[in-house]
Amino acid sequence: SEEMLRLLADTLVQNAQSLKSSSDSITLKLAGAQKEIMDLRENLARVVTEAERDFLTGVFNRKTFDKRLKDAMDDARAHESELTLLMLDIDHFKQFNDTHGHLIGDEVIKIVAKTLSDTLKGTDIVARYGGEEFAIILPHTPLTGGIAVAQSICKSITTKELKRKSTGETFGIISVSIGVATLHKATDDAHAFIERADKALYRAKSTGRNRVIAEN
Repeated sequence: SEEMLRLLADTLVQNAQSLKSSSDSITLKLAGAQKEIMDLRENLARVVTEAERDFLTGVFNRKTFDKRLKDAMDDARAHESELTLLMLDIDHFKQFNDTHGHLIGDEVIKIVAKTLSDTLKGTDIVARYGGEEFAIILPHTPLTGGIAVAQSICKSITTKELKRKSTGETFGIISVSIGVATLHKATDDAHAFIERADKALYRAKSTGRNRVIAEN
């Protein structure tokens, strides 16, 4: 009958509206779930980055350096490519810290780290090795290339001068000493590799500072 058809039509409309309402609710829930997933991914990426990076400078930390050096050594052996390591130390840093305070000392460390990050590109790796010391891994780079990179770094850093913004007071020129070593594929482990670069760094500091010395 006409009345039954009207009731059936009303029921169909109500069911359609109910389905649309359910569909809208599901769509909102899916959108919310997708946002939560995106937020979780961003948080995970941030946590991973924070775990790999030095809190003060933003360059890689010592733990990440150890892993990246091992990976770089394995890659150099697998592909018969060159690998060079730089060990860098800020000159007279303790004296600078004692004279001007730790906050200014932190600014010096950050300036050096930024200069290194700006100078090095591609697959080169910069890490804060500890205190005022940095380590730089140069894949596919021979000893002569590493020396050239180190000299460029020394030159760039000596152009940096730290000043107090409010008064224009200068805290002096920053300089660094750098030791350079290349991977001996047949005999080196990570300790021996780092030790040779560190010995070259010690010679750079003991013979006047603000200079680059390569391994013997």
